[in-house]
Amino acid sequence: MPSPKNHSQSSGLLHPRNPHQGRYDFSALCVAVPALEAYVRQNPSGEPTIDFSDPAAVLCLNQALLAHTYQVRHWMIPAGYLCPPIPGRADMIHYLADLLAGEGQVPTGKQVRVLDIGTGANCIYPIIGSQSYGWKFVATDIDPVSVKTARLIVESNPCLSKLVKVVQQKEHGSIFKEIIRKGDQFDLTLCNPPFHASLAAARAGSQRKVKNLSKGRAGQAPAKLNFGGQKAELWCEGGELAFITQMIRESAEFAAQVGWFTSLVSKGEHLRVLNKVLTQCGAAQVTVIPMSQGQKISRLLAWRF
Repeated sequence: MPSPKNHSQSSGLLHPRNPHQGRYDFSALCVAVPALEAYVRQNPSGEPTIDFSDPAAVLCLNQALLAHTYQVRHWMIPAGYLCPPIPGRADMIHYLADLLAGEGQVPTGKQVRVLDIGTGANCIYPIIGSQSYGWKFVATDIDPVSVKTARLIVESNPCLSKLVKVVQQKEHGSIFKEIIRKGDQFDLTLCNPPFHASLAAARAGSQRKVKNLSKGRAGQAPAKLNFGGQKAELWCEGGELAFITQMIRESAEFAAQVGWFTSLVSKGEHLRVLNKVLTQCGAAQVTVIPMSQGQKISRLLAWRF
């Protein structure tokens, strides 16, 4: 197997095609969703912002971003489900578009078929991918509430209804099996896998977020966790390493039906083990795409046979 190809890193900047560059335009966002105005306040520099430790404010900001940027005007998730940071999710879609482009133009239109593994109740990757490039998505999840909510989002927005199909994975021990069927062809699969290895680890991670959000809030109520998340969204037995390892092993069975398999990898130290698994499974090409938003570093692992 060739050595993994590493794409250049963006030094903390968002992807050049990411529309969420710089500070949020709260004037435009409040026009898109007037309810956001109730959450806007000034930071110490006198610039408009929201309290990012307030789940209601973050939810409303996401609704405004989706309405203003992607024409998705009906978006709601159940209490306690993952409310994703949209700029980072958009970055992943744009880097995946570069992967599909290779040395040529980014392919657009519904002839490009993408499979989203673990779409969640928010259905965020199909929203961004379909509205940015016109791609056609199959979005899957094992959680019935996530599937029901994602379907409602799709059905409530005409811009999504012909481009996104939400499917429940009923085979709980499988990732691609029972989803990729005979005759199916996908240009790309994507996944943001469960990060933690246990419920205890997920709770500890949540407490770290709460602590970070509470810094500089002396005399105020403690910050609340703003992004939420359910079991299937946050943790699985063995964490992301076990999940992606299983994904790689299953992907070999569908090599003829998929162009690129990809997954977000949060911990860089996992790449060494995953590359060994890819070698064992006969991957013909592997590439690692670094991504960074501010101080947060992550990477996309992509492979094909």
